[in-house]
Amino acid sequence: MKQSSIRIPLLLSLGLALLAGASTVPAADGLVFAKNGSGVYGYKDTPKQPWSQWLVHDPDRPAPKRVDPGQAAPPAPIPSDAIVLFDGKDLSKWESPTDWKIEDGCLVAGDGEFATKQHFGDIQLHLEWKGPAGFKGPWYNRGNNGVMLMGYYEIQIFDSYNEKIYPDGQCAAIYGQTPPLVNVTRPPGQWQSYDIVFIAPRFDGEKLLSPARVTVFHNGVLAQYNQVIYGETGHRIVAKYHHKVSTGPLALGGHGCPVRFRDIWVRPLKGLH
Repeated sequence: MKQSSIRIPLLLSLGLALLAGASTVPAADGLVFAKNGSGVYGYKDTPKQPWSQWLVHDPDRPAPKRVDPGQAAPPAPIPSDAIVLFDGKDLSKWESPTDWKIEDGCLVAGDGEFATKQHFGDIQLHLEWKGPAGFKGPWYNRGNNGVMLMGYYEIQIFDSYNEKIYPDGQCAAIYGQTPPLVNVTRPPGQWQSYDIVFIAPRFDGEKLLSPARVTVFHNGVLAQYNQVIYGETGHRIVAKYHHKVSTGPLALGGHGCPVRFRDIWVRPLKGLH
């Protein structure tokens, strides 16, 4: 993943610290648990978000309530004007080489970013995924992936059914920025879906005219509504617009977990800005 690739060595040290015992966590990398005893973990040594009262990855930030989204539905129908990015057979619309692969009609995540050849601006995006049941890897890789809009702005994919990661890093969060309105994550091994409307940022040269915005339905439930994206996402940083562009590839990010994807399509949008 762009920007968020720095998460791997940091999270590795955190995973080892947790295995060693909670008392060693603060000394290892600053990981601490929420004051309310909920078991949510995060950081208290990160910068404050200029747009909120919270630190980046703050464990004391209120966690979204859990809502049962109901049973997973069959793959969604594809609109006639959609660009099909993955149909269960063809990876020709994606950059290569890569260690991502097709298996039983699913796209199985490898390590590192997996990006489209085509660049997009404003879009409607649909994709479905599931994390592996009984994953034996470390906690920080459980269901870990992400939808990188324009390659820079991450909507998190994670096992937030089990893991109590910091609210701005849980499933359907704008990573490191805004938690979802609710937690509707299904258990690993069950199909989940995102329906995303993304409005790209606009620039006049180096000047930001309007920030990116996103609306996200997670498993059919509203998780983000016309939410400002404050800049490029990353681990333990305050978001900022470094790249003054209004189009980019759609990317998925591998993090050591064989998350499976199906039914990925996109509709470029016009006239919404």
